[in-house]
Amino acid sequence: MARTSLAERMSRLEQQRAKLAEQEAKLKTDERKQRTRRLVEAGTLVERAGLLDLEEAALYGGLLSLANDAGNSANITEWIKAGKTALAGETIGNGATNEPLTLTFPAPLPTPFATRLRGAGLRWNKVMQHWEGLAEHDAVAALAAEQNGTLHRVHSTAPSNREPDHGRKSERS
Repeated sequence: MARTSLAERMSRLEQQRAKLAEQEAKLKTDERKQRTRRLVEAGTLVERAGLLDLEEAALYGGLLSLANDAGNSANITEWIKAGKTALAGETIGNGATNEPLTLTFPAPLPTPFATRLRGAGLRWNKVMQHWEGLAEHDAVAALAAEQNGTLHRVHSTAPSNREPDHGRKSERS
């Protein structure tokens, strides 16, 4: 039986150490991605609750107050019930009457108006520099008209609906 030299054993151990370091790095990356995903989900919930436009200190104070009440299991049970009801209502509310829309404005919008757009189901796309989302066309058209916005239907198949809406009702409505 051939004996391995010390150099060969050291090389093999070094390879094992490198493989373990690679696995550890992958685990840390996966943990970081999971944490980031959870933070995005939490931010989405803050936005859906209509709290995104609160001042930072006010939002943090409210969350600290919430954390104080989180030790009570009765509170948590009540929150779960209210949350499930609200989420179910939003899911039903985003039914057949909502459609994918984009909305652009010629000038920056006041914060209260942006909050109204979020309430209508739209969100700001930083990359495309427009508002987008699944929303009721007529409601968004009325909002667009208030600030001279241009409304587009995203998945329209009718040729007459491919042009900008400029806040007016379209023939498809």
